[in-house]
Amino acid sequence: MNVLSSLEFAGTFVFGLNGGFTAMEAENLDLVGVMVLAAVTALGGGVLRDIFIGNLPPISLRDWRYIAVALFAGLAAFMIRRHSKVVHKPIVILDAAGLSLFCVAGTEIAFNFHLGPFQSIILGTVTGVGGGTIRDVIIRRVPTVLSSGLYAIPAAMGSALTAIALRYNFYSVSVELAAVLICFGVRMAGVVWKINLPTSGRD
Repeated sequence: MNVLSSLEFAGTFVFGLNGGFTAMEAENLDLVGVMVLAAVTALGGGVLRDIFIGNLPPISLRDWRYIAVALFAGLAAFMIRRHSKVVHKPIVILDAAGLSLFCVAGTEIAFNFHLGPFQSIILGTVTGVGGGTIRDVIIRRVPTVLSSGLYAIPAAMGSALTAIALRYNFYSVSVELAAVLICFGVRMAGVVWKINLPTSGRD
């Protein structure tokens, strides 16, 4: 398994956990509902990316391991939740981790399909925020990407570093790790210190 595949599978697993925990905290769904939301959260961003770049059928439908990892993550979340009622902090951390892993992996995949750096940044960001956005729509919640200023921005930052490194041929595992950590760090800073972009100001 190469580094890119490892990033994608890691992102799939942590976003699957996030989706599973969210399903139980937000809507108290049963096991089937938990696993469905886990799979949607874990695979949604990658499916959107693959549709946009014409990589069809999406890789998560061609390779059974993606669905297996997502469903396993949903099952794991269900079992963990039965033994622990405190899941809010893990949800936030897992969301930030999935966002970070997927924005980097999505950018690299887009670049490998011969898209330019700017287009790769956009698709990397879409890969990062896509699954969480679909998750929020399903549970009837304003998507985090629209209500939290430091959500898409950290994903774009991680994607930008990745795209620049790929464009100028200095991409490496250390750069990849730096991009993941930048996205994760900025996102968590926004959560901890409640940093957001200005809103419409309506009460």
